[in-house]
Amino acid sequence: MPTVMALVAATAVALTGCTGRTAEADAQPSASGGRETADREEGPIRTALRGLVTDGEAPGAAVLVRDGGATRFATAGVADTRTGRRIQRDDHFRAGSVTKTVIAAVTLRLTGEGRLDLADTVEEHLPGLVRGHGNNGRKITLRQLLSHTSGLFDYTADPVLARQLSATEGTDGTDATGTDGGTHSPASLIRAAVAHPPSFAPGAKWQYSNTNYVLLGMIVEQVTGRSYAAEAERRVLAPLALRNTSFPGSRTTLPAPHGHAYDARGGDWRDVTDLDPSAAGAAGEMISTLDDLSRFLDALLRGEVVPKAQLRRMEDTSASGGRYGMGLFPMPLRCGTTVWGHNGEINGSYALAVSTRDGRHTLVYRLNSAGQPDPDAETALLTAEFCPQR
Repeated sequence: MPTVMALVAATAVALTGCTGRTAEADAQPSASGGRETADREEGPIRTALRGLVTDGEAPGAAVLVRDGGATRFATAGVADTRTGRRIQRDDHFRAGSVTKTVIAAVTLRLTGEGRLDLADTVEEHLPGLVRGHGNNGRKITLRQLLSHTSGLFDYTADPVLARQLSATEGTDGTDATGTDGGTHSPASLIRAAVAHPPSFAPGAKWQYSNTNYVLLGMIVEQVTGRSYAAEAERRVLAPLALRNTSFPGSRTTLPAPHGHAYDARGGDWRDVTDLDPSAAGAAGEMISTLDDLSRFLDALLRGEVVPKAQLRRMEDTSASGGRYGMGLFPMPLRCGTTVWGHNGEINGSYALAVSTRDGRHTLVYRLNSAGQPDPDAETALLTAEFCPQR
């Protein structure tokens, strides 16, 4: 499977006391008040979840599967290392770069309405912003932003910004050096990116860069007069009744209910639940739930979010050599099945939402720690669901 580097917006907070115990992945109460049933075919899924936890990837893991009319939910480990609370199906968490799929859908909706064109350049919409150090917004198109073929430097790799984002916060809201990390505007993130030369000429290669989607968020705002968050709500979230998905801006807390998010740097699980996600922006600030991400991906791949012509563009990986389309990427499995979706990583949280191409069979799982899981462990989870042994 391809490795797609997702956004890490690291804002550390207080240390936790210890690593939580590993719990069995059992059936959990459903949203309707009934109980999820665990049949024999769910055994490999639960085994894969337990592996992600016992291998030290995270204190807890949870997965939601929709296959036709059936829904299954399973967990392993804990949502709170102090109390032993389990992850619940309706828990909110930071979805990281799964945000990009929503931003891509909003952008392509605007192209379908004729308000944007994939051949538009960054300079046309944001004059003067992408210039200097060999960067030239006149030569970068929306198509290249969406497909990560712009060549723009990923602002999260800027050394100064990276130090700000990884600084340990003190109890007074300042970092360990006494400086205020503060809220990051999209323009400031782009300035950090264009202080570096591009990795290659626009369209010449493929390289994942969060800078691309921050620019797309700014372009959506420029052309509509509303923030990308407002446009996402109006065009995607509200029509699909995704009431548990939100764009927090600089709000540091998660909506209730939620568990905790952890970082393992230093050897112990450190609680990083509260953070200012403004440095993620349109590239990765979204908060959601397993149910909402599953329903969103189902609707998207069924053609209910963007017109079919725009959906085909989202699934077109020709510009990236098969690695990435526009807000979606394919994950081919050993059994011949290919699932489509996106992953997301932000401090204290990792998520993956994938589906068969027709949207009828989705799997969304999450870990309550940052850092991409072992590829073999993730493959085992997907293989258990999409490549059943006959």
